[in-house]
Parts: sequence; structure tokens; C-alpha cells
Amino acid sequence: MISGYSSTVNGSEQRSTLRDVRTAAAGPRSTRWRRILVGLLVLLVGTGATGLLGVHSTTRSGSGGGYEVTVEYAAVARAGLDVPWQVQVRRVGGFDGPVTLAVTADYFDIYEEQGLDPQPTAESSDGTYLYWTFDPPPVGDQLAVDFDAYIQPSSQLGSSGEVSVLVGNERVATTEFHTWLVP
Repeated sequence: MISGYSSTVNGSEQRSTLRDVRTAAAGPRSTRWRRILVGLLVLLVGTGATGLLGVHSTTRSGSGGGYEVTVEYAAVARAGLDVPWQVQVRRVGGFDGPVTLAVTADYFDIYEEQGLDPQPTAESSDGTYLYWTFDPPPVGDQLAVDFDAYIQPSSQLGSSGEVSVLVGNERVATTEFHTWLVP
């Protein structure tokens, strides 16, 4: 029997199982979409292998009232990774008394906290901001506060925040920051 045709054998029609096979003249099916998807997959794996999808930290600063506040934070991160978050407050000539920072409270929703160093001598919140009060450093004109944390595994989106130095109830130095999370 010739493939692609039917014939009659002993009074019953026999059909070929090759009847719907494409002929050589029709050519192979398009591989364009497979090539595009494989290319995207190679691009994604290559990007991950170069570290471009890892943690990228940066710093932002603001000043006013004789104070300078600088925050180092993860600008880009992924869930489950340790990330930096450090605030440095500087005042030429040193500090006259305790230093109070106001930090956007919901920014920390993306973190699993491991600790704050040094620990504040007083903490409070008004629902929008966390207020941390620190004793001034015994020497020097700089206070550094480290937040030891990693991004929660369930965090999918980034978060924005700001940190301000308060003198009395007035914000004298403020800086804003944003962490973007990638899959």
C-alpha cells in the first residue's frame, strides 16, 4: 500500500496511518516561537548568572539644621536575601543630646527583622512613622544605626520610605528611598 492513500483489501477499506503526515514539500512547522522563547530563557538565565538580579545597594542623603542623614539601602533585591539598611547621622561638633529618627513604618513590612544595632533607648509609633531615640555617641560627630534584616520570602513588591532627623518635633534633615523587588 502507498502511504497517504486508502485501498480496499478483502472488501474493507484500509486507511494509512500516515495520511495526515506533512509532505516534504510542505516543509517543517515554524520554529520561530520556540526560538524566541528559548532566547528569552537564555537571556533570563544569563542575567541571573551575571548577578544583575541580586542585591544592589545605594545611598541617599539629605541635610538641614546642621545635620546630615545618609541611608544605605537595597535599591534592588529579591525575596529571601540579606540586604543592607544603615542610617548615618552626622552633626559637625557632635550631638547636644539624644538623636531621634522618624522612619516610615510600612517600609519595614517587606523585611524579616534580625535586630537593630544599637538598640534605641526609646521607641514609639504613630502608625505612619516609627520614632527611634538613640543616646548620642560618646565621642565623635556621627551616629550609625544598622538594621539587620532580609527580605521576607512572601514579599513580591517593593516599598518606599523616608528617614528624618527630628529636633524637637521638627524634621531638620530628611531623605527618601525605594526598594524594588525582582522575582
